This record gives sequence, structure tokens and C-alpha cells, in this order.
Amino acid sequence: MTWPGLPLAHYRFEFSSELPVRLPDYPGSAWRGALGHALKRAVCVVRGTPCKQCLLYRACVYSYVFETPPPPGTRKMRKYDAAPHPFVLDVQPNPEPQIFRLGLTLIGQAERQLPYLVHALRQAGRQGIGKRENRLELQAIHQVDGDCDTRRIWAAEQPLTPLPASIPVIPPPPERCRVQLETPLRLRREEHQVGPRDFGFADLFGTLLRRLSMLSYFHTDTPLETDFAGLMARARDLVVKEAELAWHDWTRYSSRQDTTMQMGGLTGSFVLDGRGLAPFWPYLWLGQWTHAGKATSMGLGRYRIEAIPANSSAAKPEQTPANLPQPTANA
Repeated sequence: MTWPGLPLAHYRFEFSSELPVRLPDYPGSAWRGALGHALKRAVCVVRGTPCKQCLLYRACVYSYVFETPPPPGTRKMRKYDAAPHPFVLDVQPNPEPQIFRLGLTLIGQAERQLPYLVHALRQAGRQGIGKRENRLELQAIHQVDGDCDTRRIWAAEQPLTPLPASIPVIPPPPERCRVQLETPLRLRREEHQVGPRDFGFADLFGTLLRRLSMLSYFHTDTPLETDFAGLMARARDLVVKEAELAWHDWTRYSSRQDTTMQMGGLTGSFVLDGRGLAPFWPYLWLGQWTHAGKATSMGLGRYRIEAIPANSSAAKPEQTPANLPQPTANA
């Protein structure tokens, strides 16, 4: 892979609440909705005008982050209304009942919009996430730098001092690895959802390769150029081993579309053999930050890679810290 890579900036927002926070199983949807409403309220100067009819459609921060229209004259996604959004929300475990952590990854040029997103998330927390009683106050923001060290870049009454986005360092591929699907992974093949019995490595790799290509094209100055057809042909030959996959149903309500939506996807894990893994490894590694499949911006499609010994059995991994450097989203 000669591609320079994908610049990423990962932040961890820490909120507090006077009451224990009660959120749904996958609160990324509620967070995404609250962030979108707050950001639009903060930046929209043409109230009541549909975004696509607005003169500022291609210049507005809200439009760029949440609508993401392909630019005029684009060579890719010309028939689509939206390109991949340049952000991923990542709901993290709460260290205490009244402390809440939210991860935000900004991709490529989207890091320039961080001050707007900080303001919007602060306002969203004060308005309440999900149910109104879940009111949260933003206390601090941390960023993980290129050395995987965490630095505080904002606290109340302090200036925002973000670090530049960086390209993740990709370690050598392990002899074997286990891919753990941490949130539902939604993949489609021939207009159908890919289920546990249908899943193959090419299903994951195909959608991931396309996502990385589109993210780099629309949000960086260095689009991914590689042998897409050749990689996909080889991906179809890579066998998934020790698959323990299941389908997790999840229904969410979309206030924007005023309807319930089925958002189920694959959960579980599978093993890949390192002997055939090398061509796909850089993309698979980066996917831990960008997520894969549908609804990535609300946190779905998150996975984690763990190296395992070459002669390991089908047993689950030991409950010890992962033996590979971990993406900041999981740090």
C-alpha cells in the first residue's frame, strides 16, 4: 500500500450528571441526533429553509458534517446525495454511574470543525440525551496523540488546545488474529443483509475498502489509489475461521424520518490466519477507527483486533489486555 494513510483525530468527551444516566443499549443513535440538532441550531443562519435549498448548502458546517453533499464535478458517488460523513461517535463504558464518556473521531479535514462540534456537544448534553432527565455537563476533553498518549485539550473555563490529526501507525500483521465485533456490523450483499451463516471476509473487506477510499477522496488531499479489483479477488479466498457470529436485532426511532428503523447486525468474533492476511492488514487495522458497514456515525460497525498465538485453539481469548497497540477509540 503506497497510500500515505488516513489522518484521524480522536477525542474523548467526559460529561457528568447530577443523577445516574440511563440510556438505551446503543445510545449512539440518541447522541447523533442530539449532536445534529445542537449543531444546526448553533450554525444555521437561514431558519426554516431546507438544507438542499439553502445558498450555504456547500459552505455550512452542519451540512458538511451531517449532510456531506458530494462536491460539484466529483468523479465518485455522482448519483448519491451524500458522501460518507467525516465523523464517528463511539459510546464508551461509564467509569461511574454519573460519569459519561463519549468518543468522537474526526476524519481528515473534519478536524477543522472541532470547535463547532465541542460547542454543539456541550449544548446537546445540557438539553438532555434521549430522555430529558439525562442532562449532562461537559467537564473535559482529551485527545490521543500520535504516540497513543492521552492529553487534556479542554476543561471548563480553559481554552481549547487540540493537537493536529495524525495517521495511525500500523503494526506488522500478527500470525493470527481474532476480530471482535463490538457493536452490530451491518453489511449488504446483493440487496440483502449479510447474516451469520452468509458471512465471508470479503463482505467485511469490500465495504471497508470502499469506505476508506471514499473517506480519503472526500475528506483528504490524498485519495486512496490501489488495486481494488485485485484485493477483492484475493479477499474472496481468505477463509474465516472459528466464527462465532450471531444476529443482534435492534430497533430505533428516527425523529428525522418519524418512523422506527431496523438496525440489527452481526456481533461475535472470527479468526483470520496471518499467512494470507498481509495484503488486507493496513485497511483492517484502520477500520478499527473508522468502523465498517452501515450507521458508522452512530457507533455501529466497531470492531477490535487481538493477536493470538499461531497454534491457539478455538477457545476465546484470555481476559488480558490486547497484545497489539489499540486504536484510540478503544484506549
